[in-house]
Amino acid sequence: MEKPKLTIDEMATFCKRKGFVYPNSEIYGGIAGFYDFGHLGVELKNNIKKEWWKTFVMQRDDIVGIDGSIINHPMVWKASGHVEGFTDVIIDCKKCGLRFRADTLVADKLNIQTAGLSIEDISKKIKENKIKCQKCGSELGIPKQFNLMFSTNVGPMQSSSSVAYLRPETAQIIFTNFKLVQENARLKLPFGIAQVGKSFRNEISPREFLFRMREFEQMEIEYFVHPEKPDECVFIDEVMDYELNVYSAEMQKQNKKMQKMAIKECLSKKIIKTRWHGYWLALMHRWFVDLGASSEHFRIRQHVKDELSHYALDTWDLEYEFPFGWKELQGLSNRTDFDLKQHMEHSKTDLSIFDEDTKKKIIPHVICEPSQGVERAFLVFMFDAYNYDKARENVVLKLHPKLAPVKIGVFPLVSNKADLVKKARDAYDGLKKEWPCVFDLSGSIGRRYARADESGIYATVTVDFESLEDESVTIRSRDTTEQIRVKIKDLKEILGKFLDGEKLGKLGKGVE
Repeated sequence: MEKPKLTIDEMATFCKRKGFVYPNSEIYGGIAGFYDFGHLGVELKNNIKKEWWKTFVMQRDDIVGIDGSIINHPMVWKASGHVEGFTDVIIDCKKCGLRFRADTLVADKLNIQTAGLSIEDISKKIKENKIKCQKCGSELGIPKQFNLMFSTNVGPMQSSSSVAYLRPETAQIIFTNFKLVQENARLKLPFGIAQVGKSFRNEISPREFLFRMREFEQMEIEYFVHPEKPDECVFIDEVMDYELNVYSAEMQKQNKKMQKMAIKECLSKKIIKTRWHGYWLALMHRWFVDLGASSEHFRIRQHVKDELSHYALDTWDLEYEFPFGWKELQGLSNRTDFDLKQHMEHSKTDLSIFDEDTKKKIIPHVICEPSQGVERAFLVFMFDAYNYDKARENVVLKLHPKLAPVKIGVFPLVSNKADLVKKARDAYDGLKKEWPCVFDLSGSIGRRYARADESGIYATVTVDFESLEDESVTIRSRDTTEQIRVKIKDLKEILGKFLDGEKLGKLGKGVE
């Protein structure tokens, strides 16, 4: 039987109660679209970023990373089109003045896709369907464009010449540094440049907890290829047989359901246009699955024609089935040479590179731009890990050991025996040098196990009265409650193997 789906509000409550995420400035009433990460949340978030960086930068020869500034020269955003075109459609209530994001309002009321609709189309649907203010039920005004960038001033004087912006995305800093990175790192096509960092968008109606925020982090790669070799993917054989749920533009147009397909079938049927795009879609999907998420909760959805960004030759979203529907988790666009050309034109700087084969300068194409929010990935792993265990009568947060905020909990069986507590503390002091650990002696051992389960602690070590005699302790598995007895001298070795994925039962003698 499929487990009941947790709502986004229930997840927000759980995250606050366990120390994962808090509403920002809550003692003053909070501020929408901003969240703080608690003692468990910051560890999970850091683990997500670490695993992403390890997979896509450290373990690859063709990708290097940068860390760009949050505030940049304002011309960066004029060249990229953000100053003029980074907008959403807003609409105000004529009576109470409450402001809404118009396309979202239409999508929610009519249960339709609104991506790609013009401001005129949105206005027409609001009038035809007599959509009213969500708060007071009054008539709505005329839709208008609203720029999503946060502005600030640089320097002691405030004037039009001192205006700058908090970056709304991390991509443009990769493009402005492209030539320097390529030369300094001696990169040869094809290659990628990656970045993890903060972005800021003045969302009209931030909602759904961490899904739509005003301050968030992105994990992004710009992958560059030779403009005359857009389909020469040297890694494609690694993913040809990889299967995922596919929802193409044609399927959407014909009102068909998504289909499970292998990458090779998508390429042979020209559903996915280039091998590079197929490769990166499979890789990003597999990254989530390898870290414990269910493949059935994901699909790749192609942007329909009216939805495509002006710079994109083709775009696919990696989507996740959230409690509030299928939503974008990651965008993967074929941006061609749009960005580099824009910055060359506006900066009058040559960003082309010399091609040794043809002996001429070329402007590389971004064949794919895997870009995703850290917080959305955070939600995915939390939803897929959350399980209510009826037998235990508590939540078990089955996070992958690589992501678990705390790997090991160390518990003395009772708290009122000094020698027992000392032996447990000694074990804890040794283990915390290797992994994030907690030491807990508050409450019954059953209550401590429950707290550990709810926090996602992957293994617990219990020091009991027998430990004083035989120098052994009990290791308990979070996911199965299986227990084994091991010698304290072997504890680090056994826990290391368990955290690396070996079955607990094979690592020692089972106990009740």
